[in-house]
Amino acid sequence: MTSSNFKLLARGAGWAAIAWIAATLAACAAPSTQAMDAKFGESVRTIRDSQIIGSTPAQRQDPVAGLDAAAAVHSQDRYQDSFKAPVKTFELFGGPK
Repeated sequence: MTSSNFKLLARGAGWAAIAWIAATLAACAAPSTQAMDAKFGESVRTIRDSQIIGSTPAQRQDPVAGLDAAAAVHSQDRYQDSFKAPVKTFELFGGPK
């Protein structure tokens, strides 16, 4: 390698080092993210809270409308029985033989 090539390489490396240092210092001078950090997760909490239908059910005194106690017990029993034996479905082409 000739001395002129070495000088060009050294000059290029010097400019690269200066550019790297300048970029590093510019990153340190960037504004802080405190404004964004203060609201971090706010949108997720808002969406989650909007999906809750009755956020205070224990404080309400009105009865649940639409289902009486006997129908609720019967529905719960049928639901529990559905796990004992699978529900019979339709059979194609005469079923298994």
